[in-house]
Amino acid sequence: MKKKDLMHEIKNQYIEKQEYHDVTHTHHQGHESASHASCITVVPIFNHLEGEQMEEIMKVTKSTSFKKGEVIYREGDISDLLYIVSKGKIRIYRLSESGKEQLVRILNPGDFTGELALFRESIQEAYAEAMSDTDVCMISRNDLQEFLLKYPTISLKILSEFSNRLETSEKQTTRFATEKVDTRLALFLAELIENEDGPMEIQLPMSKKNLASYLGTTPETISRKLADLEEGGYIKQKSARKIEILDLDGLLLF
Repeated sequence: MKKKDLMHEIKNQYIEKQEYHDVTHTHHQGHESASHASCITVVPIFNHLEGEQMEEIMKVTKSTSFKKGEVIYREGDISDLLYIVSKGKIRIYRLSESGKEQLVRILNPGDFTGELALFRESIQEAYAEAMSDTDVCMISRNDLQEFLLKYPTISLKILSEFSNRLETSEKQTTRFATEKVDTRLALFLAELIENEDGPMEIQLPMSKKNLASYLGTTPETISRKLADLEEGGYIKQKSARKIEILDLDGLLLF
């Protein structure tokens, strides 16, 4: 059986595994089982494994749901869990002593947070909040450490993600220290471009409020700078989040 077919069969087995007389309970169990399967088959640190190996991980994975705006964890919370997004979005942010918010990253399905708890009981250094109705799977440090020893390729995938996050964090810190808001915004837009050969249309991955938090400024400043870029002929705002880059070279020199 092909790996793709086996993954599909596993997911169906978990959805149909048990029958309950209580209809509401049956629906809840089916949703939870599907969420389990989605977590394992979507997240890059697991989906390279064989079907039987993914099924083994599903058995120790727990799932839960959060409504939009609900906090998954807070700064100062003690945790030994890895959180995996199977549906929805989560924003990770920090608060300064003055209460100013700094967006760190946005998690989409397949992304994870709480990675420091993989190695020791960890005190959370940021907040995690659901940006929409979100399903999350959780796996404990002890269970995951067993799988890291049993399947070393998981460790390599996690290290790769750590490397990407460190690079992004260092880039963000450097820009805060050396670049003005205009440049930070221009570079952010340029990095969203996937193809420079055709029309360079990009989709902002977050609201202007979150973008402002990520770039260390205010929503009003973001709106004003985008208007300046449009007036200068560098971009064209087609909708609230869709932007066409008209002059990439000029944008990078803005």
